[in-house]
Amino acid sequence: MSRTQKQSDRGEQRAENPARTGGRGAASAVQSVDRAVSVLEILARHGEAGVTEIADELGVHKSTAFRLLGVLENRGLVAQAKDRGKYYLGAGVLRLAGAAAVRLDISQEGVPVCRELADELGETVNIAVLDDDAAVNIMQARGTASVTAQNWLGRRTPLHATSSGKVLLAHLPPTLREGLLARPLHRFTERTVTGASVLRGELEAVVEQGYAATLEELEVGLTAVAAPVRAHDGKVIAAISVSGPVYRLTPDRLPELAKRTVAAGAELSRRMGYGGL
Repeated sequence: MSRTQKQSDRGEQRAENPARTGGRGAASAVQSVDRAVSVLEILARHGEAGVTEIADELGVHKSTAFRLLGVLENRGLVAQAKDRGKYYLGAGVLRLAGAAAVRLDISQEGVPVCRELADELGETVNIAVLDDDAAVNIMQARGTASVTAQNWLGRRTPLHATSSGKVLLAHLPPTLREGLLARPLHRFTERTVTGASVLRGELEAVVEQGYAATLEELEVGLTAVAAPVRAHDGKVIAAISVSGPVYRLTPDRLPELAKRTVAAGAELSRRMGYGGL
């Protein structure tokens, strides 16, 4: 490597240090992200490419391209063919694409299921998926009785204090579930379950009975029931829920709501390719 190139690379490294450059560090970080995405696009276009080819297309030094590829390789987004030294898209890209496809499929297939359940019960119906340590609502339909209900679409809600969250939490692999239960459980109301041992018992019941119910655990006056949605392989990928004010969703009405919600979850699972119903 030439002396000029080494100096240029040292200059790039200095520019990427936020402590030295202040606002320039943020701009450099954005540029690095843009370049990393460009690397993925190059590999998607060519199938595979070497460091020199990638550097030429990006208009950067080979050392810069190599660093970008190293980060992407560590994340599983690219892999290297050892015999040829060229890089190609890794399995991590398939994982991300698969997750996005599942959300799109659920959103599309869930429309008629949510609409029918909301019309039948007159309450708000949501579909939520796991997003790290929370449940995020990706679909919502409102019934005739829920005109003034708040909008849950796009909201991240706690796993331990919502019916959808409890369904998702109950069906996680044990190691992941225990990792989440080991974290502090925030109290939202007097009814919020904040003890890990008590919550474990509830989650076992969720699996056994096929649904979860919460009564004023996230918000005072709010009741909800949720059931699992399964993919073609039986894995729980989402939860469908019915929620409304406690004066309408009374405890004596919960069995009926649970039955209809479980049926809706089964129908959406069938649309998602699950045949073991």
